Amino acid sequence: MTRDGIALEADLLGKKYGGRSRGWALRDCDFALPAGRVCALVGPNGAGKSTLLALAAGLLRPTEGRIEAPAREHLAYVAQDKPLHPRLTVADTLRMGRELNPGRWDETAARRVMADALDPDAVVRTLSGGQRTRVALALALGKRAELLLLDEPMADLDPLARHQLMGLLMADAAEHGTTVVMSSHILTELEGSCDHLLLLHGGRIRLDGPVDELLAAHTLLTGPVADLAPHTVVESRTTGRQLTAMIRRQGPVEGPWETRDPSLEDLLLAHLRTSEGAPA
Repeated sequence: MTRDGIALEADLLGKKYGGRSRGWALRDCDFALPAGRVCALVGPNGAGKSTLLALAAGLLRPTEGRIEAPAREHLAYVAQDKPLHPRLTVADTLRMGRELNPGRWDETAARRVMADALDPDAVVRTLSGGQRTRVALALALGKRAELLLLDEPMADLDPLARHQLMGLLMADAAEHGTTVVMSSHILTELEGSCDHLLLLHGGRIRLDGPVDELLAAHTLLTGPVADLAPHTVVESRTTGRQLTAMIRRQGPVEGPWETRDPSLEDLLLAHLRTSEGAPA
């Protein structure tokens, strides 16, 4: 744990890659993720999500600032490409996880992920992408870590397996109080699963906070074209004399507007479609 009640914390975090054609992947990132949260890490391609997760896992060093996470033995990281030893069998891979994590290994959790979907004697290099995902998640949950860092963990799974493993992951996190940071491009996968949001755009954090508080702070409105001050306009579209806008409220919404509460997908798409995003 970084400090009391905080599982992952960044202070003016920045990462720059070398080469003239490359620049800052992350810049001036500040956040403090409370322990026990399930955090959705969202952003377009190139926003810096994988870089942030690799920094948190200790696989990269910051160019500037700092990031504080639990010691490596208390966190588990599943990268997008699910790196596993290609010549080991599934059973050998789980045995390796057990031997590398003495005193902490949860065989029941690992086996629950595997279910009956995999032959223990199958060699890793022969597995499909979805099967490799199961093995990687089994290792991560079996480690019984305080912090799970998951980079597009469900991308290789079919919809049924994705639904099954997401439910298993959420139930396991709730039972053990595990903090989860999960990146995903499937917005519907996040709704109802995550209770905290980190939105990255252009290498900077645009939104950070509990999902219910962020949703409560925003309103979708439709009505005549008019000045929306003092509210922050996240995104707006005008058709003739009709205005549709997502706003971050700065007080009561007054005027001849039709309003409704946004869904998480509404909120994310509005912030992703705008070039800068509203202030965090």
